[in-house]
Amino acid sequence: MKVLIVNNLTSGLHDGAIFEFMRKFVQDGDEIVIRNTDGNTLIARLVADAAKFDLVVAAGGDGTIASVCYELRNTQIPILPYPAGTGNLLATNLNQPDEPYAIAAMARQPLLLDYDLGEIDFTLDGQTATRGFAIIAGAGYDATIMEGADRLKELMGPGAYVAAAVANPGPRLAHFRLTLDEGVVESDGIAALVLNFGKIFPDISITHDNNARDGLLEVAIVKTHNAVELLPAIFAAFLDRTGGFPSRMDAIETYHARSVLIESDPPLNIQYDGEAPGATTPLAARILPAATRLVVTPEEFELRQQD
Repeated sequence: MKVLIVNNLTSGLHDGAIFEFMRKFVQDGDEIVIRNTDGNTLIARLVADAAKFDLVVAAGGDGTIASVCYELRNTQIPILPYPAGTGNLLATNLNQPDEPYAIAAMARQPLLLDYDLGEIDFTLDGQTATRGFAIIAGAGYDATIMEGADRLKELMGPGAYVAAAVANPGPRLAHFRLTLDEGVVESDGIAALVLNFGKIFPDISITHDNNARDGLLEVAIVKTHNAVELLPAIFAAFLDRTGGFPSRMDAIETYHARSVLIESDPPLNIQYDGEAPGATTPLAARILPAATRLVVTPEEFELRQQD
């Protein structure tokens, strides 16, 4: 088997788990090529010849994995997400193990499914920038949390996100204008989110009916005025496995669309899959249906065959 590993040296806790994966995976006759980046070498350069390989392993945080998926969009090249970051939300949404041996077993006999990707446009340093995301992009409080957590990740790991939320209990309230497929929606809130995958913890999903294979984005406005008011919605989401728990709807307003333009007054910082580029709204997003082919667990394969 010929495998390309794209490894972000700066992701997560720098524990070298990807090398344990290689030791568990490799068999006689295999060819393993590992290419590393610390953020300076572009992902596009590392995957330029990816079509020569049977499998691409994307090892890093959600931003790294999303970048690999986006660079290889619509190529049908199989990608194994290797969760080596701080939050690893994609692995959470795919119900994927984090133990190297289990991931190696997935890679040896890969089950493949196609998933949607998101694509966003924003202005950075006076120029239009286009990026891909796998999980969530947004503007407002989520970007504040990502920016605050970034400098704490190495010290605190996943706890960096909680610490950043505690340090920012009073997020800025803004007026959002969303231009969706079917028209314009206006509402006040602390964040506007564009979701491909919806889970933020193993048992907590931001929205009820998230499906990353339906060719649609979910667009959510978080309408609470402060961080404390988010707690009932989070608690309701934890209790809600069937979509019937009502109280979270007071805090989160959702829509479905193939594309959306998010404008806000005042302008708010944006983030995509944990990356905070220092840009502000407006933010345009669109769905790229079935754009990435991922290696999944047997359980995920069986579940999504019903989509």
